[in-house]
Amino acid sequence: MKPLTLEWIDKAEGDWDSAQRERRARKRPNFDAACFHAQQCAEKYLKARLQEAGITFSKTHDLTLLMTLALAVEPGWIALHPHLTALSTFAVDYRYPG
Repeated sequence: MKPLTLEWIDKAEGDWDSAQRERRARKRPNFDAACFHAQQCAEKYLKARLQEAGITFSKTHDLTLLMTLALAVEPGWIALHPHLTALSTFAVDYRYPG
């Protein structure tokens, strides 16, 4: 595996750990943060797969766009489309009031 791919995976795992800590917190859980980190985890795993396959991607939080690029090497991931669409909203929309 390429070194940069491993860096993306390491970052994704850190976001997953953060999401789980917030979700499990007994005092003052921050569910907005848990959702944000879950979105970030998915984003970074998608980018890791694209990186490993040599597929160029732009700076984006759009999981659907990233998944569409990844379909060239992972056609079965089309089943993730509705889940990634929902998760994409947590990149920005839920981070701010209003």
